[in-house]
Amino acid sequence: MHDFAAIVRGREAEIRLAIRVTVAAAGAYAVARLVALPQGYWAVITAILIMQTSLGGSLKAAIDRLGGTLAGAVYGAVVSIFIPHSTFASLTAAIAVATGPMAILAAINSSFKIAPVTALMVLLPTPGNAAPPLVYALDRILEIGVGNIIGIVVAMFVLPARAHALLIHAAARVVLLNAELMKALIEGLATGEGRPGLPAIHARIRAALKQMETAADEASRERRSHLTDMPDPEPLVRTLYRVRHDLVMIGRVAAKPLPKPIATTLLPRLFVLRDATVDLLSGLADALEAAKPTPSSEDLDIDLKAFATAVDEIVERKAAGEEMGRMVVLRFSFEQLTQDLRDLGRRADEMAGHSAGRPST
Repeated sequence: MHDFAAIVRGREAEIRLAIRVTVAAAGAYAVARLVALPQGYWAVITAILIMQTSLGGSLKAAIDRLGGTLAGAVYGAVVSIFIPHSTFASLTAAIAVATGPMAILAAINSSFKIAPVTALMVLLPTPGNAAPPLVYALDRILEIGVGNIIGIVVAMFVLPARAHALLIHAAARVVLLNAELMKALIEGLATGEGRPGLPAIHARIRAALKQMETAADEASRERRSHLTDMPDPEPLVRTLYRVRHDLVMIGRVAAKPLPKPIATTLLPRLFVLRDATVDLLSGLADALEAAKPTPSSEDLDIDLKAFATAVDEIVERKAAGEEMGRMVVLRFSFEQLTQDLRDLGRRADEMAGHSAGRPST
């Protein structure tokens, strides 16, 4: 029983989605029977298919399915009326004419991916249905429309999930993974053993960024539909991509160890700078998740200044030799990262509704 409760606590979002799907399916079936739709199961299927993890996702799925249904139903009816298909050969030709253009449309715009299927459904009505093609097409549109309406109503009022919350969770995960990446990157400057764990970290970051982009797109759709007054998510997404670019630059510079004379001077300061960066990233992730004010970058600024001073001293003495350029790039990359982390703090405060009073950059 305790294990079951622990599993449930970790799957709240999935359970809420399952409840919404169940309510949407039952509601669509009841409405379809109430208005006597000839094939009400299409309303039920539609209500299930458009139910996504967030309201913004459900809106997109509903719009795509309705648009694809309209295009496919109308075109399929036209083909059914004007192309005879009573024989095997003529039916084969009609199927090609009905699905080919709709498939091209779906390939150009994925929002119409249901259009070829709908066109084929109208061309080949179910056995026992003698309705004219246009009437059959209208029935399909009505059934899909009912499923869409029921699905959206359920998404809005039954345990609703806003894309903003999903975006914040995904963004916080990206920030935490960046902290993990920072730890691994600097190891390349201290050892000659390589960094075997980097590919796996980068893969997780790419997956988290993709999840974040999807949530941001759904959150933007909710804003355009006036379903939320949350801030525009795009500045947060752009800032996180800038942070990723900064870390990639640091990773390239830190791909091989420093010569021993330089390492003796720089590595202690660099490790302190790394730890300050990791602490700030972890604090930013926690602030995003908890919707609380973000931490200050003051400690990072102090450690960066000390590191930059050490790099300048080495460059002035020309003690770095061929490593001089690499050290300058490393200092610049950390300076850019620090600036972007301050910007990330502002974006996080905006999303949480805080006013941190940080100056703009």
